[in-house]
Amino acid sequence: MRITFHGGAGTVTGANYLLESAGDKILVDCGLHQGGGFSEKQNWEDFPYNPKEIAAVFVTHAHIDHTGLLPKLVKQGFHGKIYSTPPTRAFAQELLLDSEHILMQEAERFKKTPIYGIRDVEELMAKWDGVEYHVPFKVGSFTITFYNAGHILGSSFILIESEGRRIVFSGDLGNSPAPIIGSRENFTEHVDYCLIESTYGDRIHENVDMRKEIIEDLIEDTVKAGGVLMIPAFAMERSQELLFELNELAEHGRIPRIPIFVDSPLAIKLTEVYKKYESYFDQETRQIIKGGDSIFSFPGLKMTPTTDESKAINDVKPPKVIIAGSGMSHAGRILHHERRYLSDPKSTLLIVGYQAQGSLGRLILDGAKSVKMFGEEVPVRCRIVSASGYSAHADQPQLLSWLKPMKFSLKRVFVVQGEEQSSLVLAQKIRDELAVDADIPKSGEAIDLV
Repeated sequence: MRITFHGGAGTVTGANYLLESAGDKILVDCGLHQGGGFSEKQNWEDFPYNPKEIAAVFVTHAHIDHTGLLPKLVKQGFHGKIYSTPPTRAFAQELLLDSEHILMQEAERFKKTPIYGIRDVEELMAKWDGVEYHVPFKVGSFTITFYNAGHILGSSFILIESEGRRIVFSGDLGNSPAPIIGSRENFTEHVDYCLIESTYGDRIHENVDMRKEIIEDLIEDTVKAGGVLMIPAFAMERSQELLFELNELAEHGRIPRIPIFVDSPLAIKLTEVYKKYESYFDQETRQIIKGGDSIFSFPGLKMTPTTDESKAINDVKPPKVIIAGSGMSHAGRILHHERRYLSDPKSTLLIVGYQAQGSLGRLILDGAKSVKMFGEEVPVRCRIVSASGYSAHADQPQLLSWLKPMKFSLKRVFVVQGEEQSSLVLAQKIRDELAVDADIPKSGEAIDLV
């Protein structure tokens, strides 16, 4: 069995791993490369393998940096099947259609041919099957099993077996326990190799247990100051998590009733998908719903799917809360609100997710005094607050804890999906604390799994 690292090696995004065994070729994930903009130049390059030779793709979760090039794979001749959990399939359809619109705009700006179109997404979805957790199935010489990664609803880490070898792909591991979805699973069986993500491989999340208190305090501060609380939030998972916790705060009278806007058409659509997959919620959340509580609805909440409704938010006087995409402020409606309120000392920008190097969100988080938006310099005078406890990624202790039960059988660990510093620190920790060989593969590197 051989693995080649075609994405997610030396970088956080663009996960794409090729496995070969007994003449069969499969992929784990096929993600979009993301950075300062929505996408990077390499997304327009040809795949380093022949899509026609790929028998199947196994998807860990729906985020675009793990699924965003699947329609391109189809466009370039892939005729196989896609497999994931049912929620991942449903979320991916919405995310890929949204991504197609953004990529079309970027293609026009860079004078390039669009990476894919809506028809490619439709053809992709026709090839995509849903598979439940813990149900092994075969594709050629491979046996595949999905397990709950606890990252977003329906997310998986994947066990693949062939030629007497067993390899686990972590995908993105969750910051557990998480609202709504609960905790990721541990894997305690024999495994020879493991790919582990390292997004937060050099960090420890702070205030994990204080997330609701942080947002409660910020809303109270916003009311007192008469400002605006802006929350750039990923449409998938982060927005639903925020709504869930805001609902709890509102239900228990812990926050004043002020206008709270979800200004993201995609987040609104994905929230509806959440409601279709309540069986994947943790037991506590299912009990809340059974008791009659609508976990994504509370007094003061306003969804604004249309452009006119979004613009009308400007007419609502502060104090108010605006949750809008994108999560790294590289596109979407949050940019319009940031242009309006970043210069307001009474307002606050709450950063609740990972900010990639080069993104506008990362520049603001790193202390930029002004940022360029819509061709103009916007001073940053508002309060900037980062709540890493809202991250959907496991931090260093959680990554090591997840890996620890496998250490007695592991021959080698491959540290992927992280910036250089994060990967280096995690790899060294794995060597020192678990006494397991840990490497950071390079993009394009091929390794025989013997």
